Amino acid sequence: MERIAFIGTGVMGRSMAGHLLKAGYELTVYNRTKEKAAELIEQGAEWADNPAEAAAGADVVISIVGYPADVEATYLGEKGVLTTMKKGGVIIDMTTSSPILWQKIAKAAAEKGVDAIDAPVTGGDLGAKNATLAILCGGDEKVFEKVKPILAVMGKNIALFGAAGAGQYTKLVNQIAVAATMLSITESLIFAEKAGLDTKLVYDTIGGGAASSWSMVNLLPRVLRGDEAPGFMVKHMVKDLRLSLEAAREMKLELPGLVLAEKLYAELEAKGYADKGTQTLISWYRNQ
Repeated sequence: MERIAFIGTGVMGRSMAGHLLKAGYELTVYNRTKEKAAELIEQGAEWADNPAEAAAGADVVISIVGYPADVEATYLGEKGVLTTMKKGGVIIDMTTSSPILWQKIAKAAAEKGVDAIDAPVTGGDLGAKNATLAILCGGDEKVFEKVKPILAVMGKNIALFGAAGAGQYTKLVNQIAVAATMLSITESLIFAEKAGLDTKLVYDTIGGGAASSWSMVNLLPRVLRGDEAPGFMVKHMVKDLRLSLEAAREMKLELPGLVLAEKLYAELEAKGYADKGTQTLISWYRNQ
């Protein structure tokens, strides 16, 4: 089996890397905070001190980090993956990042004889824990088929959408839809509360009809019990929506719903909710 280096063992990455270990892959891990990789090391993963060290000798490098700047440093930095990645290896970035940046990284990788797949995911912390993530890929079809068995350890719905960057564009499509859905759920909840309704009964009932969505089924129960723990952090939603706005501007698209969602989540971040779950949008509305 391929030797895998996994970079980024946070909320999502820790579970994803754990599935690879359980599947029998030899795994080397790196994370800026070593404590977040401690459980994986106890389970048999090897530790590396930086991305370059992690990539040395690996057949496949997988990353899921925070921001585009982190992705760029992971692959193109002084101690980045491409300084040591062997010819014929494959790099897979599962961060939601800039499509243009990934195209730049894929080009740099090709010059070193390394293949590249962008593969951002959707499904949140539950999808990562249950290995049911949707994985949205861009890159060469032969390379995609080569690494698909690895991706299948972490997710269930895996598709190739086109050349390098196509996976990132598809993830931004997802984030635009998710953000708008969360706005609608939040406003409907505020309306139900103001009307004096039993909100749990309301959503137990309409959740089986046309109003239902993944967010309603999985995040709304957290809201109703006051749980603001992150499945997906507010600060990462702000990042994703800004990437979406940037791409929309390049396409000369006006998307007012996206503009509003970014404005509200940015305000949440500024008010100290950056590390809370995206379901805390309800707090913004209740404070108005």
